[in-house]
Order: sequence, then C-alpha cells, then structure tokens
Amino acid sequence: MKNHNKGRRDFIRNAGAAGIAAAVLPSFGAFASDLPGTGFTQKPLPYAYTALEPVIDAMTMEIHYSKHAAAYAKNLNDAFTEEKINTAGKSLESILRDISKYSGKIRNNGGGHYNHELFWQCMKPGGGSRPSGKLAAAIDRGFGSFDAFKTQFTDAGKNRFGSGWAWLVLNNDKKLVVGSTPNQDNPLMNLSDLKGTPLLGLDVWEHAYYLKYQNKRPDYINAWWNVVNWDYVEKRFESA
Repeated sequence: MKNHNKGRRDFIRNAGAAGIAAAVLPSFGAFASDLPGTGFTQKPLPYAYTALEPVIDAMTMEIHYSKHAAAYAKNLNDAFTEEKINTAGKSLESILRDISKYSGKIRNNGGGHYNHELFWQCMKPGGGSRPSGKLAAAIDRGFGSFDAFKTQFTDAGKNRFGSGWAWLVLNNDKKLVVGSTPNQDNPLMNLSDLKGTPLLGLDVWEHAYYLKYQNKRPDYINAWWNVVNWDYVEKRFESA
C-alpha cells in the first residue's frame, strides 16, 4: 500500500510539472450540441470532476482537465504568438486540416486541444446504453451490429501501441469507420492515415486512466462504455 501511495504522489507531481498552465476550475453548464468550431481556448468542463465515478475517478479527471488539457490549450496559443501566426478568421479545424503547413508544436498542441475538447463532451454522467435513430442504423449498416462495432472500437484502443486515440469517424465517402491515431493526431489532419470527421474519440494515453486502472488499459476501455454520451455523438453524426 505504501508503494501504491508513493506511485500516486509521483504521478500527481509529474502531471503538475507537465501541466504548465494554472488549474481551471470547472463550470457545470452544458456545451453546445455540436462543434461548429472548437476555438483556441479551453471550455469549462460540462460536469463535476466526480461526475463520471466510478468509471473515471475524480483525481484523474481533475489532473487530466486542469493540467494536461489546459497545457495543450496554453501551449497552442503560445505557439501562435511565438510563430507570429494570425488566427483571425481561422478555425482550429481548418488549421488541423492543413497541419502539414504548421510546426510540430502546433500539430501536437492543436491536436491535443481539439481531441480533449471533443473527449469531454463524448462522456456524461449516466451515459452508456446504445445509440439510436440514424446513427444506430448507420452503425448496423457499417459494422453489422452495435456489438461488432463496439468490439472493433475497443480493439482499436487496446491495440494502439503507446499513446494515442481510438475513433469513430465519418469518412469522406460518408461511411462510418473505426481506427486510431498516435499521440495527439486526429482524423482531421491531412497527415493522418485515418481521415474524416471525428464523431467519438477515446483517449488511451496513460494519464487518462493510470491512477485507477494502472496498466490495465482494456479494463479502462470496457468501463468507459458506461459513460459514453450517445446523444452528443448522434448530434455530431447528424450535423456532419
């Protein structure tokens, strides 16, 4: 138990050092129903740090949001300033689609900011269950069944070597596909092998689950299905 507590303290200390940004206290108002534009600053978390327990513990949620995700937003804006990039009239999505024109710092932090802003909204207290309506029908057409889709998505997250993300994407042919990207890349990027509009994203970086699940990423993914916000994913699908 002593070693376990030491590991938790080391994790928290390292996360704080990596965060760079000051903690952002959560506000519990809802986000917009879809993402017409992500923006370049961190939005308030749409629920309390404790809201997704027991799937995601409060300490992990607080560190993840107020340190890791806050750092991506801060570092992205620092990069724009350092590189003298005028973002007036530009969206983050448009920058990511042309990411090959930008620096590695913008790629890493722009992807990290976008991915996390999407990730928070893809979850909610009392989530889970299954999609309905047009999205459910499209999943059945594309994967054969919801269970087959769930298995494929779970495998994408489990089998992503190192850090990265698992995705449900509406590709350029308007077909649903599942895949993963490394680090903070995402399917919007013109450098990504997986391309399209992200509908559902799962963070499989260790900082997203290590305090509760240690090295058991499959356990984290299996539990995560219980907090998926299918209402939000359906709205993304219908507006894509």
